[in-house]
Amino acid sequence: MYSSISRNLCSRGRVCPALLSPYCQPLSWRERITRDQTQHWCVCPGQGQCVIRSMGSVARRRRALPSAFPVLEQPLQPVQQHVYEANLRNSIACQNKYVELREKIQKGGGENATVRHTQRNKKLLVKDRLRLLLDDEDFLELSPFAGLGLPYGDIPSAGCLTGIGRINGLWCVFIANDATVKGGTAYPITVKKQLRAQEVAMQNRLPCVYLVDSGGAFLPLQSEIFPDKNQGGRTFYNEAIMSAMKIPQVSVVCGSCTAGGAYIPTMAEETVMVHRIGTIFLGGPPLVKAATGEEVTPEDLGGATLHAEVSGCVDHFAWDEKEAYEYTRNIISTLNYELPEEEEEEDSLRKSRGEEEPVNCSEELQGLAPLNYNHSLDVKMVVSRLTDGSRFQEFKARYGTTLVTGFAKIHGNQVGIVASNGELSNEACLKGCHFVQLCDQRDIPLIFLQNTAPTPGLTLSTPQAEINSNRIKAQGSMMSAVACASVPKITVVIGGCHGADSYAMCGRAFDPNFLFLWPNARVSVVAPGHCDSLLPPGAEEKEQQVMELELNKRLKEESSAFFSSGRLWDDGVILPQDTRKVLRACLDIINQQRYQLSTERLQTPLLRI
Repeated sequence: MYSSISRNLCSRGRVCPALLSPYCQPLSWRERITRDQTQHWCVCPGQGQCVIRSMGSVARRRRALPSAFPVLEQPLQPVQQHVYEANLRNSIACQNKYVELREKIQKGGGENATVRHTQRNKKLLVKDRLRLLLDDEDFLELSPFAGLGLPYGDIPSAGCLTGIGRINGLWCVFIANDATVKGGTAYPITVKKQLRAQEVAMQNRLPCVYLVDSGGAFLPLQSEIFPDKNQGGRTFYNEAIMSAMKIPQVSVVCGSCTAGGAYIPTMAEETVMVHRIGTIFLGGPPLVKAATGEEVTPEDLGGATLHAEVSGCVDHFAWDEKEAYEYTRNIISTLNYELPEEEEEEDSLRKSRGEEEPVNCSEELQGLAPLNYNHSLDVKMVVSRLTDGSRFQEFKARYGTTLVTGFAKIHGNQVGIVASNGELSNEACLKGCHFVQLCDQRDIPLIFLQNTAPTPGLTLSTPQAEINSNRIKAQGSMMSAVACASVPKITVVIGGCHGADSYAMCGRAFDPNFLFLWPNARVSVVAPGHCDSLLPPGAEEKEQQVMELELNKRLKEESSAFFSSGRLWDDGVILPQDTRKVLRACLDIINQQRYQLSTERLQTPLLRI
C-alpha cells in the first residue's frame, strides 16, 4: 500500500486526496488511460486541478490470474437413469409448449393486421426494423411471452419487443412498439415491459433505442396505466434519470406518437423521424376538428417536415425507414465508448483466460431439469454442464451441503455460483451468506441456480421449533447479504421457486440484473401438491379433499413458467440447453460498461465574485 502511494504523487508533490478512501474523499476524480501512462485527474480542495501519474505504468493488456480449478466429474449413473428419463419426457413436453407459444407470438396481431401495417400504412414489421438496426439477428430478447393469458386477453409480446442487441458492436437495449398488436395500443403489461427494459438499461448502463409506433394508452384500462408510480409516467421519469446518469438514448419515430407518447422522442438525446409515417402531436386531427372545427392532415399537424424545420423537436429527417436506421447506427457510433479493437483480439483474450467447453454435453440439461422436487438430481450435474471445462472450485464443500457454492468460469468470465441442492438449512444459509459477501468483496458476479424446496418442515416438537428458529435467523442473514451485494447477479430458476427460500436465492424481489426460467420451472408460494398447511382447520375430511383438489389445480396452473412469464415476473423462459449461451451474453452485456469513457463528469471549480 505504502509503495503504491509513493509512486502516485500528484503534480504538487503530495498524496492526492483522490487516492484516499472513498469515505474521506471531498472531491470527484476520474482515471484516464493514455498510450504510455495512467493519469488521474482530480480537484484538490483549494488547489484547483492536478494530475497524478503512475510512473512507469506502460499500458498492457490485462490478464486474469492463472487458475487450475478441479474438474467436476458428474457423469450420469445407471441408478439415476429413471429420474433422468422422467425429467427428459417432461422437458420435451415443456419445450413443445415453448415452441407453440413462440409461433403464436411471432404472428403478432394476426394476418389482417400485418397486411394493414405493411401495405396500407407502408411500414416495416418490427423484426424487419430490428434487422436493419442491429448488427445481426442474434440478440437477447426479454420476456417474449409477456402478455399471454391475461384477464383482458392475449397481448402477444405485450405489444412491444424489448431486448439487447449489438449496434456497431455496442450492446444496446431496444424498445420497439409492434403496431400490428392492437394498433400499438399500450396496455398495463406494455407499460410494465417498457419499464423493465429501461431498468435493465439503467442497471447495466446500456444505451437505449426507442422505436416508437404507438396509438397511445388503452383507455378502458386507464386506471391501471396512468396514475400510479410505476405506470405510464414512470417511462418519462426514467428517461430523465438515464440522461442524468449519462446513459445515451436515441428515439426513432416510425409511427404515431400521440398524447403522452409524444414525450418519448422529445426527451431522448437525439431523435430521428421518418417522413409521412412518423407523427408527433398531443391531439390528432380528429381531436383538432372536434375542438376547433379545423380540418388538418397528420403530416401538417405533426409530421417529420414540421418537427425537423419548424418546431425542432427532431434532429434528423429521414425519407424512409431504411435511412432512419442508418442515421441511428451513425448516432450510436458517436457515443464515447472504446471497445476492443478486433473481435479476434477478444477471442484470443478469452482463450488466454482458459475458456473451454464443458466436459459433458449441455444437451443433457434437458434430462436434469427437474419434473418436481422428488425428481431432482445433484445440482453439481447442472453446474458441470455450464462451466468452462466443467471446472469448479467448491467453497465449504462439506458444510451446509444443501447449498452448493464455489467459483468457476463461464466463457472466460469468473463467476461465483450459488446453487440449490435441497432445502436451505441453517448451515446452508450461513454458508451462502459467507460466500455472497466473499464475492461482493472480490467484485465477482454471482449466478444463482434456484430450485427451492416446495414447503418448509412443520414445527411438531420443541427441538424442531429451535431448528426452524435458527434457520429463519440464518436465512434472514443470507437475504441481507444478497440484497446488499453490489456485484451483478443473474438468477436462473431451474426447478422450484417457492416461499422465502426464493428470496435468499435472489428471486425477482431481490433485484437481479437478469432472471430467467426453464420451461419446467414452478413459481408459487407453495408448490402444487403441498398445500395441506393452507387449508382451514376443522373442516370435514370430504370437504378438505375437495378444497385441496381445487387449490392444487389452481396452483398447478398459476405456477407454470409461462404463467409467470406472461405477467413479466421474469426476463423470459429459456431452454436448458441454451443456458450457457444466455449466461455468456448476460456477462458480456454487464461487462460492457467498463468500456464507457464518460461515466463521470469532471466538476469545474466554483468561481465566486
